[in-house]
Amino acid sequence: MNASSLPVLLRSLYLGEMARALEPVTDQAGRDGWSHEQYLRALCDVEVSRRAERRRERLLKESRLPDGKTLATLDQERFPLRVRRQLAALLEGRFVEQADNVLAFGLPGRGKTHLCCAIVRELVIAKGYRALFCPALHLVQQLLVAKRDLRLEAALHKLDGYDIVILDDIGYIQQSREEMEVLFAFLADRYERKSLMITSNLVFSEWDKIFKDPMTTAAAVDRLIHHSIILELDIDSYRIEHAKKRKQKGEN
Repeated sequence: MNASSLPVLLRSLYLGEMARALEPVTDQAGRDGWSHEQYLRALCDVEVSRRAERRRERLLKESRLPDGKTLATLDQERFPLRVRRQLAALLEGRFVEQADNVLAFGLPGRGKTHLCCAIVRELVIAKGYRALFCPALHLVQQLLVAKRDLRLEAALHKLDGYDIVILDDIGYIQQSREEMEVLFAFLADRYERKSLMITSNLVFSEWDKIFKDPMTTAAAVDRLIHHSIILELDIDSYRIEHAKKRKQKGEN
C-alpha cells in the first residue's frame, strides 16, 4: 500500500481526524525520531480529542441551555456564602451520580436559572452528561400532547435518557387537573433514578397553587426533597441592582 492510499483507508474506517492529521504528524515524527508506538499514539490522540470535542458540541446543542448563562458570566459574589459553597460542590457532579435533585428558590431576578444553567453547562463539558433545559410550561404542554396521542410512556422514556433535566420556573404554572397529572407523572418517573434541577419563585408551602390537590402536592414535594440540595437565593433582584447602578451613574 502506498502512502497516498492511507488517508483513504483511514476515512473508510471512520478515522477522518487521523487522516487529516496524517501529514503534519508524520512530519513531526520524522523530525523528532518518534518510535512507531509514539507515532500511532499521536494519531490516536488527535482522533480521540476531536471526537470528544464534537460530542461536547453535540451535547451542548441538544441541551438547549440558554446562551450566555455560563459560569464565566455568573456573578457569584451576589450569592450568599452558603450558596457559593454549594456551587463548588455541585460542580463536582456527585449529585448526578446519586440521582439527587437541586431545587433553587427565590423571587424573580435572583439568578436561579443562570445558576442552574451554569452548573449544568460545566458538567456537560467536563463529565459528558446528557442534559435538557426546559421551561416547566413547555414540558407540561409537550406531555399533554403525548398523553392525547397515547405516547406519554414513550415521552417519559425519552426524557429518561437525560442525566439532568432543568425544569425552569415551575412556580408560574397554574394547572388544570390534567396538566397536574402529567407533571406529577414526570416527577414520579425520575424519582430516585435521575436528577432534576428545578427553579421556583414559590416555596414548598405555596405549591398547592401548582398542584391544586393537597395530596398530590404533598406527594410531589415528598419525592423532590427526599434526595435534594436546596439553594435559597434570598438576595436582591439583579435587575433592580442594575437599575440602581444606572441611576447612580446618571446622577454622578
